[in-house]
Amino acid sequence: MRTRNRKSQPQGQAIDLTPMLDVVFIMLIFFIVTASFIKTPGVEVNKVDAMTGDSYKKVGILAAVTETNEIWIDKKRVEESALKINLKRLYSENPKGGMVIQADNESSIETVAKIADAARDIGISPVAISVEND
Repeated sequence: MRTRNRKSQPQGQAIDLTPMLDVVFIMLIFFIVTASFIKTPGVEVNKVDAMTGDSYKKVGILAAVTETNEIWIDKKRVEESALKINLKRLYSENPKGGMVIQADNESSIETVAKIADAARDIGISPVAISVEND
């Protein structure tokens, strides 16, 4: 009789990382989809204090007016002559959202009114002004 000298071959003890990577990618996609992105106009303003104010959730366009009456939209300074063009472009990207204007305490009401009038001429509705609640 032949004797068999069989030694078991050492098997690789590798861990299959595929299921773990699948879970990580699914979680990543979930967090990206459900993340709430905060829009900023590109400049910090000191808002007007107000006792009353309703919150508004559907912001499509966010504009800011600084204390020196500079207009900022989409993190860029915008001249008054190019205001309507920029608002039309942003409104065409998101026609369902409204517009919020963040005006500084020291800004003039005329600049805020020009932005609101340009927005209404385009058809953006509603147009709201952001205030600081006490």
